[in-house]
Amino acid sequence: MSAAVSVLRLPRGPDGSSRGFDPSSPRFQALGPSSLPSVAYKDPAVLEEEQEARVALRERYLRSLLAMAGQPVNFTMYEKVNVTAFFGASDIDILNFHVSQLQTPLGVQREALLRCSDIIAYSFEA
Repeated sequence: MSAAVSVLRLPRGPDGSSRGFDPSSPRFQALGPSSLPSVAYKDPAVLEEEQEARVALRERYLRSLLAMAGQPVNFTMYEKVNVTAFFGASDIDILNFHVSQLQTPLGVQREALLRCSDIIAYSFEA
């Protein structure tokens, strides 16, 4: 039996093809520049510098994932839970970590997937 599902449609943007709000509207101006994407009010030189910083940070993060492979890693998770495991790999979107020998307060799991959204912090010895 099929059930009807409601669909939420966002309003059309000022140009008719995009979704969003007119920059001159009172609602848009009330949000202020702090809640808007950084692209809206910056000149190209600042944007390029910001992009270079993002590239450097992304590269450092990916190199840290590579360095963690096969190493024991301590994970701090929500509800004050600390677990230790040997890092295996990450999926392409870095949404999950594959670990082995996961030591939890309830015991040891031979293999496990940790959702990155459940992890507050992690550390390892390089």
